[in-house]
Amino acid sequence: MKRYATDHIRNLVLIGHGGSGKTSLAEALLHAAGVVDRLGAVAAGTTVGDSDPDEIERGISISAALLPCAWREHKLNLLDTPGYADFVGEVIACLRVADGAIVTLDAVAGVEVQTERYWQMARQRGIVPLIVVTKLDKEGADFAGAMQSARDRLGCNVVATHLPIGAAQGLRGVVDLLAEQALIWRGDKVSQEAPPAAMADDIAVAREVLMEAAAEADDELTEKYLEQGALTNEDMSRGLRAAVLAGRTVAAVPVAAVSGIGVQAAAEAVVSYLPGPAQAPAQCAVAVEGEQQLELRADPEQPLAALVFKTMADPFAGRLTVFRVYQGVLHSDGNVYNANRRRRERVGQISVPRGKQQEAVAAVGAGDMGVVAKLHETVTGDVLCDEQHQVTMPALDFPEPVLAVAVQPKSKGDEDKVNSGLDRLREEDPTIGVSTDPDTRQTLLSGMGDLHLEVIVGRLKRKFGVEVEIGTPRVAYRETITKTVQVQGKYKRQTGGRGQYGDVWVRVEPQPRGAGFEFADEIAGGVVPRNYIPAVGKGIAEAMQRGVVAGYPLVDLRAALYDGSYHSVDSSEMAFKIAGSMALQKAVAEAEPRLLEPIMNVEVTVPDQHMGDIIGHLNGKRGRIQGMEPGAPGSQVVLAQVPLAEMFAYATELRSMTQGRASYRMKFSHYEEVPGHIAQRIIDEAQQRKQEQPQR
Repeated sequence: MKRYATDHIRNLVLIGHGGSGKTSLAEALLHAAGVVDRLGAVAAGTTVGDSDPDEIERGISISAALLPCAWREHKLNLLDTPGYADFVGEVIACLRVADGAIVTLDAVAGVEVQTERYWQMARQRGIVPLIVVTKLDKEGADFAGAMQSARDRLGCNVVATHLPIGAAQGLRGVVDLLAEQALIWRGDKVSQEAPPAAMADDIAVAREVLMEAAAEADDELTEKYLEQGALTNEDMSRGLRAAVLAGRTVAAVPVAAVSGIGVQAAAEAVVSYLPGPAQAPAQCAVAVEGEQQLELRADPEQPLAALVFKTMADPFAGRLTVFRVYQGVLHSDGNVYNANRRRRERVGQISVPRGKQQEAVAAVGAGDMGVVAKLHETVTGDVLCDEQHQVTMPALDFPEPVLAVAVQPKSKGDEDKVNSGLDRLREEDPTIGVSTDPDTRQTLLSGMGDLHLEVIVGRLKRKFGVEVEIGTPRVAYRETITKTVQVQGKYKRQTGGRGQYGDVWVRVEPQPRGAGFEFADEIAGGVVPRNYIPAVGKGIAEAMQRGVVAGYPLVDLRAALYDGSYHSVDSSEMAFKIAGSMALQKAVAEAEPRLLEPIMNVEVTVPDQHMGDIIGHLNGKRGRIQGMEPGAPGSQVVLAQVPLAEMFAYATELRSMTQGRASYRMKFSHYEEVPGHIAQRIIDEAQQRKQEQPQR
């Protein structure tokens, strides 16, 4: 593929609800541009965009795909993204490097939940949208209805640049409203004809709407329209582009990607109305030297600045790094500097995807995108630059994982393979979380939802040959006491030679919540020698870590050593340590112990219409509503405190209750006493686990 001038490049992210036709549209554009000879199908697993085995098996997009093609002397860098909420990280990364968005609306369903969400994300980043109404050859397709759905739910001024000819099985082509020409499809052949006479009134009305939108773009066109009552086609095209770039108007095109109808019209609209890198807002950067704020312009003469927005593991090429050059030129077989890692990187052969193959290129210039293999240090979010002009860019803002499971290898000895595999997968997908709970010693795998976690587990097996078992994470409960007691801990043992003797009296009393553990020395008169007293405290502390009631650590108590006795020959530090441990266990049994559970501060951002359901659901989870705050227009933020034990499946439940419109975040607040009936169940489960352990 030849190198294109910056103003002849379009960086486009395809966004929309799952199943709205993004991948089919991308495939049809590649076919129309001559990149692929045969039109692939999602159902058959033959598209370029969905080439991963997981995508083929499920029939959905899981990873974003860079799919360049050429149209009318312009290069279109298509970024086909997943539509399912579990893979939102892929959308976020692509939105960061796109200048325009192709928003797909199913002609039957109209605007769906994820379309709304991704629309808002794109608008917040200043990305200029183009609406493509897809699947017009489906039964029940309604182009006008989909347009109205966009006006009502996206709050935008949508105008059609083309009208469909026919509908469902009778769809034959589209009418270009500017040229007033019909494009008729007969198999693979497209012909230009006069518009159907039966559509004359519809065309006149739609053309008038288009003309008004163009006239509002600037004062000169407004004055001309008012004076003459019409605009030329050239005026309309220029005015519509200005209106779209300014965000006043959103152009819409009808398409049936599987049959190819309207695909050329969509490509023409992209070139005509969406911005190139030079028209997009300047990207912010910070000079490493002096921390000066900079604006990156799409200028090949400036020092290099390129952002890595995706990392992939290829079974043949190794790690593949996908990047966008914001300014300067990135050359093959050269050296660059990774400003985030403070390391030099050797760049090998740069390439651009061409269908399912990679095409080698000598360089990638400002505003363009490319792929390079086998960078050693570079990961998603890093900036590659000139070492003499080091810059960093704001980090990619990926969401925190919302759903966690405990994982363990099915085969003993595979722990290292699991950890290594998860580390590799995290390089590809920053929305994966991996941690080890220090209390339960479980390895926790977290992600954006059930499907996301299912895909991760499947890839562990397919890519790294290791199978894992998954389960619900255990809660890191705590134990405490509620009553002051005085107990004796006495350890005496004779084995024929020198024995073991340690005798202590300890007063154990509860502390305020969060105060922790305190050991006090109240010995008087030398009844316990000074050198043995620290051993008593150590024995008590170790016994606290093991727990007494259910095996969870004890917290918030004070232990005072106030009496005891020793033997001049048989006493030792070990004996007094064991005596201290025995005293603690005896004391807890008498001090009315209680289980404590972690309580989380939860913030749920929810549309107004779902407020009642969410509050009722949180109450059912033993939650306490702390208040409400205004959120984005049409939404509220519910503040609550909820036990962690009730929150493990909340992401899935919340998505189900609100059709994916709500989101939440949480963080640890404090520990509280577990209700008695729940505490007994937890104790029984802990005892059962303890009984099962020796059998494994």
